[in-house]
Amino acid sequence: MYWFLLKPRWILSHIFIIVVVVTMVNLGFWQLVRLDERKTQNAEVTVAMREPEVPITSLLSDGTASTPDQIDAATYRAVFLSGTYRVDEQVLINNRTNDGAPGFWVVTPLVLSDGTAVAINRGWIPFTYTADGPWGDFAPPEGTVSVRGLIRPSQVRETDGLVASPKDAATGTLRALARVDVGRLSQQSAEQLWPVYINLDAQDPPFGVLPVPTPPPELSEGTHLGYALQWFAFSLLTIIVYPLLLRRHARRLMEGTAEEIGDVVEVVEVEATEINV
Repeated sequence: MYWFLLKPRWILSHIFIIVVVVTMVNLGFWQLVRLDERKTQNAEVTVAMREPEVPITSLLSDGTASTPDQIDAATYRAVFLSGTYRVDEQVLINNRTNDGAPGFWVVTPLVLSDGTAVAINRGWIPFTYTADGPWGDFAPPEGTVSVRGLIRPSQVRETDGLVASPKDAATGTLRALARVDVGRLSQQSAEQLWPVYINLDAQDPPFGVLPVPTPPPELSEGTHLGYALQWFAFSLLTIIVYPLLLRRHARRLMEGTAEEIGDVVEVVEVEATEINV
């Protein structure tokens, strides 16, 4: 009944199904690994954000020469610092949203007492503004300003296979950037920039209606568990459905064989009848 399963094309079909099932199972476990990574990252962020607020120099004492390890350890820590804003070096960060509304982030270097500067993400403004101005509606306060916020590492351009995020021009003075790339911003800054930026939470003197401060990071677990369950469900369905399809095909072959045998018997009976006559 199942002799056809040993034919070459059916053997290839079996191999294909095995590969598909193994791939889907591996994808399911990969999503579970991503879920564990997300949980671990969320726990680390939560611990960092619960730490008491400290001067930025207590975490990044080397300032502009801070190492990647120091930056990693300081990420999402709440800090405070004081300085004066360099409005002439301010840039907008493209494609940022606030409650689903499109707009920009406003990043302004804050010059510290030692002459170095820290990029401050002062928050979101709506898309009705442009990189060419006017910027008076969200101008920072003049004079010395005290700033509080969370440390974030400089953003880098991401690529995903053939899809890559927008790329900023390598030269020239830009008024809008694709990301908070501190390295690119430092190219057009008169001061040495620290290799981090601060997501502003509060400042003194206080800010007005704009910019809207960037909210704390959303510590969700994402869709990894849902995707994992989907891949496992697809694997289980394939394991169940494929044998059923093979069984249906075998029945069709048996029915066809029975019909052929019936036709042969009928022909033989007719010929035998003619001979007898």
